Amino acid sequence: LVLPGPGLLLVLGGLLILANQFPSIDKYVDPVEKRAMQAMEESVASPLRITGSVLAGLALIAAGIVWGLNKQLWLGGWPTGSNLILSGVVLLVLLGDSYRRGGEKAGAARG
Repeated sequence: LVLPGPGLLLVLGGLLILANQFPSIDKYVDPVEKRAMQAMEESVASPLRITGSVLAGLALIAAGIVWGLNKQLWLGGWPTGSNLILSGVVLLVLLGDSYRRGGEKAGAARG
């Protein structure tokens, strides 16, 4: 994971799926969940972090388009390009979810 904030939510999702099949993994779910929620709040704690994350997501999407269209680049073509685009979209969706949840918590703390 390049950006640890919202990406930990994906790790948590994977652990939850594994914990359904392997009960011994349950002990790892709570610590990862606490850290993922903390990282989610930190990722939208300041406008600078939000801006940086949005720019990183847009840069991934732009790089994916460039890689998809330019086969002369190392690993050029749509297999690599589509993975970069998907990564950028996932980052932006998770960031939006983090922002939405963070806004709810901030509103509850104020009210």
